[in-house]
Amino acid sequence: MAEEFDDVEFDDIDDNEYSASGNGEMFEHFHFVADKKQGLLRIDKFIVNRIEHASRTKIQEAADAGNILVNDKPVKANYKIKPGDVVSIVMSYPPREIEIIPEDIPLEIVYEDSELLVVNKRAGMCVHPGFGNYTGTLVNALAFHLQDKAELWTKESKNDPRPGLVHRIDKDTSGLLVVAKTERAKTHLAKQFFNKTTSRTYIALAWGRFDEQEGTIRGNIGRSSQDRKQMSVYPEGSDIGKHAVTHYKVLENLGYITMVQCRLETGRTHQIRAHFKHIGHTLFNDERYGGNQILKGTTFTKYKQFVQNCFEILPRQALHAKTLGFMHPVSGEYMEFDSELPQDMVDCINKWRGYIASRDEQ
Repeated sequence: MAEEFDDVEFDDIDDNEYSASGNGEMFEHFHFVADKKQGLLRIDKFIVNRIEHASRTKIQEAADAGNILVNDKPVKANYKIKPGDVVSIVMSYPPREIEIIPEDIPLEIVYEDSELLVVNKRAGMCVHPGFGNYTGTLVNALAFHLQDKAELWTKESKNDPRPGLVHRIDKDTSGLLVVAKTERAKTHLAKQFFNKTTSRTYIALAWGRFDEQEGTIRGNIGRSSQDRKQMSVYPEGSDIGKHAVTHYKVLENLGYITMVQCRLETGRTHQIRAHFKHIGHTLFNDERYGGNQILKGTTFTKYKQFVQNCFEILPRQALHAKTLGFMHPVSGEYMEFDSELPQDMVDCINKWRGYIASRDEQ
């Protein structure tokens, strides 16, 4: 029931072992179906947009070797994908099983009891293992911390890439996550996220000055047809994407960027990042959505250097999951947790405050 995983990074990849084209020595590693509105696009570009860390060179090599099938037939890298095409990447060996390896990685645990724990995740850490990130994740760290202590984290569950997880935040987003330690807690917490009875607020830095001090962004969120690593916003009620609502409140104007508080009503992949780009306020230094470019400000060299310095101070999207509230799965008590802004965001905010002060003095 955990709605948070409806649109995870690889929701459309099928890793089940499969014998392709009747050849018992080949196994399907990835499986895609082109959208009904998919425009003509070279298959190497199509696949690169869907697989994290994949390069066009590797995809082209796979096509030359006959490892890329469209509708069960090998194609070359220049094949133009069409709506409804079924794409498979096959190899002569079975896909790798994801085994959860306990790793002694430091964790900032905000709260813990016999049923659950709340952790403040640092930026740069993936939540769970997946393609290109098999180790060093939050789940690997939790497996070490909880080994022999919780039923969801025993050796029997080692091949579950998301034991105890009921929601997630992006790799380069910092902040609070609740993790279940028992089946009872996981079911109860998942139901809360599904029913939207949890409370979550984020702090973000976004490009530009907002016309309104408070507002609500509504719009379905689904995969971009142009870049599968991005999410796009579609009209409410559309058959594309899933219903998403983000409420925001301006906290501080910082010249050409703004600090805002965001409250999630739904929990879609990249929801805040996609919604804010949609309204013309891309998150500061959000590389995937173009926020790592200077989107507001002057053309002066001094200003450009200032922004580059800010990018170096905060080398990721400016987004932090600050508060998290939910009902305890056993006691029924409402619990709410708060976290401090991470130092990289604090330093960036202070630098912009200094910039505004010096500009006003001139």
